[in-house]
Amino acid sequence: MSTSGTSKTTVFFGSGPVAAECLRLLLQHTIVEAVITKPRLPHHRGRTPVLELAKEYNLRIVTASTKKELDNAIATANFSSSYATLIDFGIIVSQQVIDYFPLGIINSHFSLLPLLRGADPITWAIANGDTKTGVSLMMVDKGMDTGKLLTQRTLHIDEQETAPTLTNRLIVLSDQLIQEYVQNYLAGGLKPKNQPHPDRATYSRKLTKQDGIIDWSKPAAQIEREIRAFQPWPASRTTIGPVEVILTKAHISSGSEEGLNKKCGDSKYLIIDRLKPIGKKEMSAQSFLAGYKNKI
Repeated sequence: MSTSGTSKTTVFFGSGPVAAECLRLLLQHTIVEAVITKPRLPHHRGRTPVLELAKEYNLRIVTASTKKELDNAIATANFSSSYATLIDFGIIVSQQVIDYFPLGIINSHFSLLPLLRGADPITWAIANGDTKTGVSLMMVDKGMDTGKLLTQRTLHIDEQETAPTLTNRLIVLSDQLIQEYVQNYLAGGLKPKNQPHPDRATYSRKLTKQDGIIDWSKPAAQIEREIRAFQPWPASRTTIGPVEVILTKAHISSGSEEGLNKKCGDSKYLIIDRLKPIGKKEMSAQSFLAGYKNKI
């Protein structure tokens, strides 16, 4: 087990692109003793942003793919930090790992807990039509996002918000809260509190590729929100004539308008503003009509 005390160093748990951006900000004000992340798979061709950033900063790297591998890695790690920071990690953390750190593991979760526990809370906040979300600093426990709160702060969702724009705003807010509250907690001046109204908890499921296939029987407002929420993945896909496209921007109308439009399940129309034919660059609806007029 690591040594006790109020060490100002932390061990960072994270794997995804959100984790990488949060780690980049964290490094500006906190000493990171080590980074624990998923390894690069043998046939993986995409980026591993946390691994790349950790190497850029010459940080100690520990990798694990499963809960068991994580248990074994921590058992032999010999860290000195009294607490850890976890963001966008993707592996279940056992009680053994939590107990390794005398002051626990602090998770920055991008929702107003107990709302939207689980995976992809940013996406579902937009898709559900929520007007606000936020960041919760939570002590990791054995449940799914059920731990005690250090603090949380609200962020209002703009009407044209996309998952990438909201994610960027929440990353900045998360770092602000870490700077404002973590050292106070480590010094004993801030006591974690139970989440409010746990009986009102909601859950966000993990996105699948199937979510990106547009169901035109849904109300127009729902489809428009999903177009914004499902960026960049799974992306809202449909066909216009024989052409498979990804819709990137649209608006709602009570009637048909000139250009690209589609009647939805509530008899309102979704007017397509921008789209991306598969394998091509994003373009306006007007450019699409001009370039594909002989195909649709």
